[in-house]
Amino acid sequence: MPQILIKLLAHLQADDLGMPELAALVAKDAGMTGKILTVANSSAYHRNSRQPNLEQAMVALGTDMIKTLVISDSVFQTFNSFPNSGATDLRAFWKNSLTAAVLAREVARRIDYAQPEEAYLAGLLHNVGRLALLATAPKEYAFNFTARDDEDLCAVEQRTLQITHAEAGAWLIERWQLDSFLADSVLYHHEPSERLEAAHPLIRIVRVAHVLSSHANDDALVDEARALCGLGPDAPDELLGLAARQVEKAAIHLGIDLAGADDLPVPAAFAPPPPVDPVQQRLSEEVRNLVLVSEVGQTFARQQGESGLLEAMTRSARILFDFENAVVLLENPTGQALIGAPTANQQRIAEFTVPLAKGGAVAQAALDRRLGFIRRDGRPLGLAEEQLLRMLGTESLVCLPLVAGARCLGVLIGGVATWQLPACQKRERFLQAFGAQAAGALETAMSERGHARRQLAHVAEEYREASRRVVHEVNNPLSIIKNYLSVLDSKLERQEPVSAELSILNEEIDRVGQLVGSLTEIQPKVDSAPAADVARVVDDVLRLFRTTNFIPANVEIVVSMLDADSRIEGDPDILKQILVNLVKNAIEALSGSGGRIEIANRGHVNRERRLYLELVVSDTGPGLSREVLANLFSAVKSTKEGPHHGLGLSIVHSLVKKLNGHIACRSGTTGTSFEILLPAHAGAGAPAASPVRALGSV
Repeated sequence: MPQILIKLLAHLQADDLGMPELAALVAKDAGMTGKILTVANSSAYHRNSRQPNLEQAMVALGTDMIKTLVISDSVFQTFNSFPNSGATDLRAFWKNSLTAAVLAREVARRIDYAQPEEAYLAGLLHNVGRLALLATAPKEYAFNFTARDDEDLCAVEQRTLQITHAEAGAWLIERWQLDSFLADSVLYHHEPSERLEAAHPLIRIVRVAHVLSSHANDDALVDEARALCGLGPDAPDELLGLAARQVEKAAIHLGIDLAGADDLPVPAAFAPPPPVDPVQQRLSEEVRNLVLVSEVGQTFARQQGESGLLEAMTRSARILFDFENAVVLLENPTGQALIGAPTANQQRIAEFTVPLAKGGAVAQAALDRRLGFIRRDGRPLGLAEEQLLRMLGTESLVCLPLVAGARCLGVLIGGVATWQLPACQKRERFLQAFGAQAAGALETAMSERGHARRQLAHVAEEYREASRRVVHEVNNPLSIIKNYLSVLDSKLERQEPVSAELSILNEEIDRVGQLVGSLTEIQPKVDSAPAADVARVVDDVLRLFRTTNFIPANVEIVVSMLDADSRIEGDPDILKQILVNLVKNAIEALSGSGGRIEIANRGHVNRERRLYLELVVSDTGPGLSREVLANLFSAVKSTKEGPHHGLGLSIVHSLVKKLNGHIACRSGTTGTSFEILLPAHAGAGAPAASPVRALGSV
């Protein structure tokens, strides 16, 4: 930005600019001094004698004309030097800018805005972003530089250049670091008037100037704009007449030729469509769909329980197919009706039934195992379809049957606007692939649910009283509490910190309270096949240590988990107790020198015809001595010195055995590693990226 303009604005904001100060400022710029003297001695101002003195010449011009000349000429000098501006006809651009500047100043005066010159500059610069886009992308923007200045132009700019001229202009002005709302007035001059009702006056002034200079024939737009500044109905015509006279006069004084500017064509904004190879487009779409379906399948597989799976299905369908809402209807055990499956957002659907024998589009989609599309087109609809349309609050429905093998498990109903149906019909193959993934996951969940019910019936026979079940379940946290009390006793004797142990004790005591509170439950809740997700338990353990600030700043903990199934057979609380002890001992080993702890899932291994998951906890500490290694998993309290042989290792050994697992230790001068084999869950498999290894011993 020219220095003379920066100083002028600073003086104007300070409100201390008299003629001597203004003359001293102009005198520092030789080009501006010559411009002032030329205009003052022109026929418009020359009376009897020429004015060789700068201050006398400025007195003849008057303060308003001087400010106009300084601001306008500075801006023209700056932006006419932009690349590619010399090869473009800028007459219409500068006429529009000068008109907006004069209008902005006059509006500022009418609403008593304290800085009318600032408003003039804002109007002059409100479209300067178009020059910036022309300089940056001359080939892409050459046509649209002369296009009509409206919201369509902004949309085309955003689509083709990823930035609008309003954003580009505001970015340029922000670099000047002015203490002003000037950049904001440029940024928001295309915003609808109703959004600017409470905006800063300068923003509203520039919006009015833009509308009057570019859209004076749009009466509705003009009325909305003038209301922003409280202008009367006759104000627009008065302002435009005044602006026309002042712009013509200013152009003459500035030496700018605006002749013929109004005759230049002003086309609508245009964005040429990119060339598309239909085969390549189809191939890209198919590959994208394959990837999305694969991701959806993995998402479904990670869900815990049938309700979580249904939530994931409806949520994924809304995202992938732009459904406004979605519900699932499942086939009842007799196969004679579809029953609503409740979710967190749709509880009422549980009472909704669609008889398969009574016909209707939804029932037909399930019976035919084909996609169905339902719309309000004047033809009568079944009662069930009418209810679904009202329930989902949409105009049309997409019925996606959930087919697994030869059985239709139900129908996913998605609500869409009628204009979206053709797009959904074009994605029929993608919808069917999504339905197949959802049905497969749902069939697995239903199978597990049936197995769980059988197990529950068996357990109910053995445990007739709910109190016996609770006592049994309370045993795990009570055992943890008992073990940690002995650890606390030992650490307090050695005057070691016990904050981590106290936190664990508090957590387990809360869990005991919850279990005892469940005595009021009529139906016992028993897991059919206890399973622990290793990745989730590791996250819980790390959270526990971090919340207790037990990890020193010089110790780094790294987790390496495979994407494959990480479930094991066994109680997650027991696995949590094992990891807590091992990580705590590793931290103590590194607390002096610092280092790295790694918890790694190395995948599945086969030992003695049984599948295990290998979990390793290692550190880069000084290692264990032979004496400590010899008594490492002893059940008695160790009396040997050293921070890494901790009392908890005997507990770890017994807990691993309780899980029917195996544990081994490797230790040297570069660190210690505990390798644990835990029985893999019955549903777990070995991923291709991590092949099953056969081990003879650990």
